[in-house]
Amino acid sequence: MKKYDYKSRNPQGKSVIGTVDAETESEAIQELRRRGLTVTSIGNGGSGNKTSRFKATFSKLKSSEISIFKPSVSGKDLVPVVRQLATMFQSGIPLVEALEVIEEQADNETLKSVVADVASEVRQGKDFSNALSRHNKVFDNIFINMVRAGEASGQLDHVLERLATHMEEAEELKGEIKSAMTYPVVSLFIIFFISAGMLIFVLPMFKTMFDGLNQELPKLTVFMMALSSMLTSKWLLFVGGFVGLFAAYKAAVRTPKGVYVRDWLLLKLPVFGPLMQKTALSRFSGTFATLIRSGVPILGALEIVGSTTGNVHYARAIKESAEAVRQGESLGIPLARSGQFPAMVTRMISIGEKSGSLEQLLEKVSEFYDREVRSTVKQLTSLIEPFLIVIMGAVVGTMVIAMFLPILAMVGNIGK
Repeated sequence: MKKYDYKSRNPQGKSVIGTVDAETESEAIQELRRRGLTVTSIGNGGSGNKTSRFKATFSKLKSSEISIFKPSVSGKDLVPVVRQLATMFQSGIPLVEALEVIEEQADNETLKSVVADVASEVRQGKDFSNALSRHNKVFDNIFINMVRAGEASGQLDHVLERLATHMEEAEELKGEIKSAMTYPVVSLFIIFFISAGMLIFVLPMFKTMFDGLNQELPKLTVFMMALSSMLTSKWLLFVGGFVGLFAAYKAAVRTPKGVYVRDWLLLKLPVFGPLMQKTALSRFSGTFATLIRSGVPILGALEIVGSTTGNVHYARAIKESAEAVRQGESLGIPLARSGQFPAMVTRMISIGEKSGSLEQLLEKVSEFYDREVRSTVKQLTSLIEPFLIVIMGAVVGTMVIAMFLPILAMVGNIGK
C-alpha cells in the first residue's frame, strides 16, 4: 500500500486535505469519490512536490507576463476547453491534472497562461471559482457563478457538463447568425467600392467628351458629374467625414444614453428588429434555465442573466423584475409589466414558478426561440440576396444611364 496526499472538497463545498492508502493513484481517487469527496489534486506521499512547486511558480510567472501582442480568448476557444474539462473531471481525473492536460494542449498562448495560473491557484488549495475570477476577462459571470454553485452543491462535474452544453449551443447559434450577416455586409462593401470606382475613374473619362458637346446635359448627368468631381478633388474630406462619423458613433455608444438609443433603433428595424428580439429572448431563457438548474438562486441568476441578452432594454427590464422579486412579487408579473417579454414567455414563467418546474419550462422557451431564430435567419438569407442585387443594379444602372443620356440625346439631334 502507498500513501497518497490529496486535496479535495466535500459535498458542502469545504476544503478537505488528508492522506489515503491505496495500491495506485486511480484506486485512491475511486476511494475518495466513494467517500463523497471531489478530488482537486493528489500526489504520492510528497514525491514530485519540488517539481510541482517549480511548475506552479513557473506557471504563475508566465501568467503574470503582460503583453499587448498576446491573442485574445474567444468563446469559440473556450468551448472545447470546457468540454474536455467536464469529460476528464467526470472520468475521475483530479481537477489540477485535468487543467494541466488542457494547458499542454492549448494552442492559444493567452489561454495557456490563464489555465496555468488557474491550475497553480487550485493546487495551492484555493477554490476553483476564485481562481477563475482572477481572469474575469476570459471567464464571464455566468461561468464563474455556475462553477461556484457546483462547488457549493458538490456537483461540479454535472455543472461543468451543463456549462459545456450551454456554451456549445450558444456558440452554434451565434455562428449561424454571423454567417447569415456576413453575406449582406460583404455585398454592401462591394456595392460601395463599385460605386466609388465608377465615380472616381469612369465618369471623369466621359466628362472630357461631354465638355465638347454644345448642348445642355440632363440633370441626372449634371448631378453625377458634380458628385464625381467632388469625390475626386475632395476625397480627403469624404474619408475624414466617414472616419469622423465612425468615431462619433463609437464615442456615443460608450455612454449609457448612446447605448439606449442604439439598442432601441436595433429593435425597431423592420426586418432585423424581430431577429434581435428573438435572439435576446433565446439567450435570456436558455441562460436563466442553465443557472437555476446549476443551483444558482433566482435573484443571483437574474443579476447575471441581464447582461447576456445583448440589449440594454431587456437588461433594464430584467433588473427591474429582479427588484420586484426581491420585494416578494412573482417573476412573471414584472416581466409582463415591462412590455419587453411576449405573453407566452411570461405565462410560462408564471406556470413554472407555481408548479416548481421553472427551469424545464425556460428550456422549452429557449428551444422555441432557438428554432425561431434559425428560421428567421434562413428567411433573411433568402430575401437579402435578391434585395442586394436590386440595390446594386439600381446604383450601377443609374450611373450608366447618366453617362449615356447625353450620347443618346446627341444621336437624336443628329437624326433631326
